[in-house]
Amino acid sequence: MSRDTQITLQDLKQKMADFVRERDWEQLHTPKNISMSIAIEAAELMEHFQWLTVEQSKTLDADALKDIGEELADIIIYSLSMANFLQLDLAETVLAKMEKNIRKYPADQVQGKSHKYTYYQKNAGDDG
Repeated sequence: MSRDTQITLQDLKQKMADFVRERDWEQLHTPKNISMSIAIEAAELMEHFQWLTVEQSKTLDADALKDIGEELADIIIYSLSMANFLQLDLAETVLAKMEKNIRKYPADQVQGKSHKYTYYQKNAGDDG
């Protein structure tokens, strides 16, 4: 597949399934192991920002961006493997979750705010 070809989420899931199958890793890629791997990769992502200021985190050099991109890729790769194991349609799941988030965080109430969704439920009808 060339880089000019548009790659779908299903293409990525299949590539991950093939990768796991070719290495006989199906018995290792269990929900428990994959969820732990996602958490580990997320921690590795956080390490890149651990001692940076907010401003520094917004202006990363090319090497840092490359390394961060690889950590994000690892998180996505393990997420694809989890979706494969659990037979989840990730595109459908993401769209459903976004719809839920739209309801939990009404755009007219959350502009520039970072409260948890329960704040907006408790304060429904308040002017603040």
